Amino acid sequence: CFLTGAAKLVVVIAIFLLTFYVISQVFEIKMDANLGHIFGNLPVVFSKILVYFLLKATKPPRYKCGISKACPEKHFAFKMSSGAANVVGPKICVEDNVLMSGVKNNVGRGINMALVNGKTGELLDTKFFDMWGGDVAPLIEFLKTIQDGTIVLMATYDDGATKLNEEARKLIAELGSTSITNLGFRDNWVFCGGKGIKTKSPFEQHIKNNKDTNKYEGWPEVVEMEGCIPQKQD
Repeated sequence: CFLTGAAKLVVVIAIFLLTFYVISQVFEIKMDANLGHIFGNLPVVFSKILVYFLLKATKPPRYKCGISKACPEKHFAFKMSSGAANVVGPKICVEDNVLMSGVKNNVGRGINMALVNGKTGELLDTKFFDMWGGDVAPLIEFLKTIQDGTIVLMATYDDGATKLNEEARKLIAELGSTSITNLGFRDNWVFCGGKGIKTKSPFEQHIKNNKDTNKYEGWPEVVEMEGCIPQKQD
């Protein structure tokens, strides 16, 4: 629709300029120096206008969080990525709001987690838990406090698995994760689930740490994921 509108506008402008030019030539209208210069170079002017509108018309639309297509009504757009080795932190975006990132300075080694209200899309909390040099107990306690209807987004950075125990993995699995049982040392993993979910979440990506396939020395490539989260209904 936008392309058709832009094309019509270009045609109208072109007709106007050509009409004015023809009239000025037929009736020998004397134009001032500036107008004479412009219409004397009509092809150049027209080509610039045409290129401008064509570029604007063909520019792909931007959707929330930069995802590839718009989400339907009563869905929240999200995009997230794991950390890159131990250099660049993960990023979590929901409804065009960056919730966690290195720029916001609220990410850290281990498992990074953002909690979002399933009805409103409002950010509730962000935390990260060091699963290499830290303790798993704070992670377990935090997981137990999550309320039903909460959207939970998780992303690893550096190493998110060494300190995980069976209890922590079970609590994350209850949020809809299937890969958490196999998450290993320096694996890259992103996950979006929810408290009270009745099925396994379709939003999960996991890449194993493998020295033969790693993109970075000691770490696999960054894993990214986007999608549309259904809004919780009463």
